[in-house]
Amino acid sequence: MSHRLDEAFARASGRAALIGYLPAGFPTARDSVRLINAMVDAGVDIIEVGLPYSDPLMDGPDIQQAVDIALRGGTTTDVVLTTVAEVTRAGATALVMSYWNPIERYGVDRFATGLADAGGVGVITPDLTPEEAGDWVEATDASGLGRVFLVAPSSSDARIEVVAGMCTGFVYAASTMGVTGVRASVGSGARELVERTRARTLLPVAVGIGVSSGAQAREVAQYANGVIVGSAFVRCILQAADATEAERAVGSLARELSEGVRGR
Repeated sequence: MSHRLDEAFARASGRAALIGYLPAGFPTARDSVRLINAMVDAGVDIIEVGLPYSDPLMDGPDIQQAVDIALRGGTTTDVVLTTVAEVTRAGATALVMSYWNPIERYGVDRFATGLADAGGVGVITPDLTPEEAGDWVEATDASGLGRVFLVAPSSSDARIEVVAGMCTGFVYAASTMGVTGVRASVGSGARELVERTRARTLLPVAVGIGVSSGAQAREVAQYANGVIVGSAFVRCILQAADATEAERAVGSLARELSEGVRGR
C-alpha cells in the first residue's frame, strides 16, 4: 500500500478525503496509536499526527489541553516519529502537524529524514511562512515529504498564489480566522477561499477549523478536496471515562464524518 499524499487523495475516488488530527502522546503514547488506528479503521483517510508544543498559537482550548497532557506525559519529537512509524505500519497514511520551533530545535534535516524513514508523507507547518522556508524546502525535497502551508480568508489572491506555489502535498484552507475548535457552523468564507485557491494551484485544497459533524463534513465535501477534523476528535477523548470509551467515541465520530464526506 502506498502512503504518498497524492495517492491518498486519489484513493478517495471522486469524493473529499477525510483527514483526522490527534496529538501524539495523548492521552498516552500507547493510547494515541490505538485511537489513531481506530479512526483509520472507521473511515479516516489521512491522519495528522500532532507534535505537542508548549506555545500552540493556533490551537483552541481542547487541543491545548490535549497537548498539555501529552507534554506532561513526556512526549518528545522522537515519540512523535515513533507514533508515525507505528500507525503507518498498521496501514495509515500519516503526516505531522507541527509548529516550526520544535522542528528547528530538533534539526531540520534530521526531522525530515526521520519522518520519511518512519513512513510519514508530509508536514503541515501552520506558523512557517514561505519567505522563511528555504531550509525546509531543501530538506523536504531531499526526503520526498509533502509541504503543506496555510491560506486564510484574509489572504489576498497574490498571497494565495505564493503560498500555494510552495506547497507540494495539499493546501490547507483555514475556514475562519482564529484558533481551532468545534463550531456550530463552518466559516462562511471557506467556499470562496477554496475557489480562489483552486484558481491558483492544481493541488488538492483541504478545509480545516470548525468541522465537527457529519453534516458539516458533507457541506465542506461539496466544494473541497479534503475535510480536516481535529478538535472534535480531541473532545471525544477528553470527555471519555476511559480509553475503551474513547476508542468507541472516536470510531463513532469517524464513521459519522466518513458518511458525511461520502454524501450519505
